[in-house]
Amino acid sequence: MKDVVVLVGTGSIGQAIARRVGAGKHVVLGDLKLEAAHAAAQIFESAGFETSTIAVDISSRESILKLVEHAQSFGAVKNLINAAGVSPSQAPVAAILKVDLYGTAVLLEEFGKVIADGGSGVIISSQSGHRLGALTAEQDFQLAPTPTEELLDLPFIKAITDTLKAYQYSKRCNVLRVMGQATPWGKRGATINSISPGIIITPLAADELKGPRGEGYRNMLKASPAGRVGTPDEVGDLAEFLMSSRGRFISGADFLIDGGTTASYFFGDLQYLKTTH
Repeated sequence: MKDVVVLVGTGSIGQAIARRVGAGKHVVLGDLKLEAAHAAAQIFESAGFETSTIAVDISSRESILKLVEHAQSFGAVKNLINAAGVSPSQAPVAAILKVDLYGTAVLLEEFGKVIADGGSGVIISSQSGHRLGALTAEQDFQLAPTPTEELLDLPFIKAITDTLKAYQYSKRCNVLRVMGQATPWGKRGATINSISPGIIITPLAADELKGPRGEGYRNMLKASPAGRVGTPDEVGDLAEFLMSSRGRFISGADFLIDGGTTASYFFGDLQYLKTTH
């Protein structure tokens, strides 16, 4: 039996994180598309990692429970990495909310019941959650501790009709659920944090850059303080710190890694994009 790293969503960001924390551990590679998990496994195993693969639909609690069972069969679950999700250009409102909002909440809940002492988790959220603007105190509170099965029935969530808004609310919810889960995870001796990347070149980001909001994203990148896209390895480096012994005093926090784009969006040269993105 070994310590176990669970990666949900086997794209480039998730792989970058798992490679940094998975040495000497069993790495469970879960993805909606089993062929994507298998492809990731080939990469990992050729680099000396021990892996197993499983199909996971995070919009389904039953599927997540099967993932938990699978992971525990190899040893103590030490790390959870959730890099799964769909973007505004990839899915309708209902699917975005079911995967990005509800699914992430279920992952936090179920893995919070089994995470090992000394363990850690990272949820990949998005800069989009920071673009939403302030919610009411009541809405913030509802998104954080509302029972998971009741989240999608919150009136202000049911009222969402725009895919971008669905994505933004989902990502804001991710951050708030992480805050809400810091206490139960802490009682098990574990930490949980979220990372909100800006535009990192991945297949999901490529879809957005080619989608209906693509021009706005491209202009945003050109005018952002960093003036460029980010890389999966930059997100991986941050996640490695949070999940290492150096990050043990950090839990329930969100880390925005977007090259200064959000700061400029509110207070810098990108303020004009508020009306277009």
